[in-house]
Amino acid sequence: MNFSTSENPKQRLKLSNPWHLLATGFGSGLSPVVPGTMGTLAAVPFYYLLASLPFVLYLLVVFVASIVGITICQKTSDDMKVHDHGSIVWDEFAGYWLTMLCVPLLQVPLNDWRWPLAGFVIFRFFDMLKPWPISWFDKNVHGGFGIMVDDIVAGIVSGIVLYGVGVYFWI
Repeated sequence: MNFSTSENPKQRLKLSNPWHLLATGFGSGLSPVVPGTMGTLAAVPFYYLLASLPFVLYLLVVFVASIVGITICQKTSDDMKVHDHGSIVWDEFAGYWLTMLCVPLLQVPLNDWRWPLAGFVIFRFFDMLKPWPISWFDKNVHGGFGIMVDDIVAGIVSGIVLYGVGVYFWI
C-alpha cells in the first residue's frame, strides 16, 4: 500500500466508527508508548466481566470476539492503509481473554488478582517475543485473519502455561 511518509495512519482513524473504536481497544491502542501492552491492560476489566459468566458463555463470547475480530482488524487496517498497525489491539483483547480461559477451570476465586496479573505477564511475553509457532503465523498469514491469528496462538500457548503454573505451583 502506497502512501506519503508524511501521512500518519492514525489520522485515518475515527473513534466514531465502531470498527475503529473496537480495533483500537476503545482507544487504548492509541497510546504513544507500548500500545499492545496498553490494549492488553484495557482488556483486563472486560475479563472480570467475562469471568463472572458461566464458562460456556465466556467461551462463546471469546470465540465470537475472535471471529468478528478478523473483520474488525481487516476493516481498520484497510482504512489505515497499513497492515497490523500498532494501534490495532483487538487481537490483544482476544488473546488475553483466551489466555484467561483456563482460570475458571482451575476453580480459583474471581477476586484473586494474581491470576489476571500472571495471565497478563505471560501473554505479553509470548505476544512480544513471538517464539515459534507464533512467529510463523505472524510472518506467513496476512489480512485480518493474520492480525488475529498470532495473538490467538499466543493466547492459547499462554493459557497452557498459565494452567501449568496453576496446577504445578499455585494450587
